[in-house]
Parts: sequence; structure tokens; C-alpha cells
Amino acid sequence: MLNDKLKGHLSIAAAYTIFGLNLVFCKDIANSATISPYVLFTLRAVGASALFWLISLFLPREKVERKDMEKIAAASLVGLFIPQMTFLMAITMTSAIDTAIIGTLGPIFTMFFAFLFLKEPITGKKAGGVALSFAGILFLIFNSVHEGGTASTSPMGVVLLLVNSLSFSLYLGLFRPLISKYSVVTFMKWSFLFSLLLSLPIAGRGLVTTDFAAIPANVLWEIGYLIFFATFVAYFLIPYGQKFIRPTLVSMYSYLQPIIAAIVSIWAGLDTLSWQKILASALVVGGVVLVSKSRAAVQR
Repeated sequence: MLNDKLKGHLSIAAAYTIFGLNLVFCKDIANSATISPYVLFTLRAVGASALFWLISLFLPREKVERKDMEKIAAASLVGLFIPQMTFLMAITMTSAIDTAIIGTLGPIFTMFFAFLFLKEPITGKKAGGVALSFAGILFLIFNSVHEGGTASTSPMGVVLLLVNSLSFSLYLGLFRPLISKYSVVTFMKWSFLFSLLLSLPIAGRGLVTTDFAAIPANVLWEIGYLIFFATFVAYFLIPYGQKFIRPTLVSMYSYLQPIIAAIVSIWAGLDTLSWQKILASALVVGGVVLVSKSRAAVQR
């Protein structure tokens, strides 16, 4: 049997591996220009809501306290609606390198919020681990720049990615006690329902006017991956893993995303393996290990 800490690590690692693949697919969906970010988010919310509510029918009923319903609505806004919406909008305005650079700020924000709200101390090992992984990911990013690249990033794209990172980091640092109080299915079925209700006024018209028949087959498959794996499965794994490991350590796994994206690119023949990528991966993993060995992480 796996111990709780290992369950947490495996769950979060799997979730961010899914997100790493999703980064590639979302960019392809955005480049197709066949569906708006608002409609795409609403489809994610519809699919995840339906799946979590369906599963809940086969599980023991769990009553949510009235005072907690407002907190879950707030968690849905901060942890689902704002991060997902800003990411889907930003990816149409930013280059892959800038998306990766700004995404590496997440663990730093999370460490700060966990210190504020959960009184999780910022130990030397934890700060050093974050810095080590941050250095590794920057090394990977800057050694992935090729001459002749023409991708550009707009200031609004940068702002949206900063909001994305801040919002999800706040979610990880603020709502851990609430997430631990209820089962994953109960928490997520209400969270995605609230997100769906938030998105309908924005995307309602787009849902009607989008020509789904004109969307290429490969993009439809990518949208299917986005809804099932990057939304339903990943957002089941994250709150499950949060029950066993600390918020800063959870956010550290976000460094897996650009590494997974690089692996996919190499596998698809779009990039090549180099000593720089190997070194960067070792730095990232070393940072995660260092954070996991910190006093606060051990105390959970």
C-alpha cells in the first residue's frame, strides 16, 4: 500500500503531466481560431460538472454546510474560473517562451500565500528548492530559443498570465483547509457548477454562434483531451493530492509543464534532446526534492 505522502506526490505529478500536454494542445486550438476562449472554458465547465455530478450519484451523499457553500463558490472563482479563463485568453496573445517564464512564478506566489494564510514557514530548504527549480526552468527556456523565432507577446497577454499565476497560487494557499474537509468529488462538483454559472453570461452567445462542424477533427480531439483529462481528471487529482502535501510543494510540480511540453516536441520531431534540457530537468527535480525535505513539508 502507498503511504499518504506518496499518493499526494503521484497525484500532483500526474496532474501537471496532463497540464504539460495540455499546453501544447491549447496552443494548437488557439492557432486554429475556430473556437473562442470563452466557449472553450464553458465546454470544460459543462463536461467536468456533468462528470463529477454523475460520479456523485454512485457515492454516499455528503452534505455541504451552508457557510462552506459560499467558500466553495469563492474557491471556484479563484481556483477555476479566473485561472482557466485567463490562461485560455493569454495563450492567444503570448509566445510559448513567455508563457513558460511567467508560469514559473507560481511556486513563489504560493509560498508567499501559504506563509500568510496557513502560517507555513519559509525555510531555507524551501526557498532554496524553489530557487533551484526556478533556475533550472529558466535555463531550459533560454536555451530553447532559436534564431528566427517570430512569436510575439502582447502586454495584455503578460498581464493575463500574471493574474492566472497569482489567482491559482492564492487558491492553493488559502483553500487547503476547505478542500481537506470534503471529498474530492463533492468539492469539485460544486466548484465546477459555480464556474459554469459564472461563464454562461459571458459565453452564452458564443455557444450558439460557434460553427462546431467547421472545427477540424484533430482540434476536436484536442478539445476532448482538454475537457476530460486536463479538466476532469487533473482537477480530481489536484485536490486529492492537496490533502497529503503542502501547497508550496503542490505548486512546485508546475515546473513539470514546460519539461513535458519539450518532451512532446522532441517525440514529435519538433525539437531535439540536448545536454541543456537534461541539466534543466535535473535542477527542477532537485528543487522539488529539496522542498519536500524541508521541515514544513515533513510536518505537512
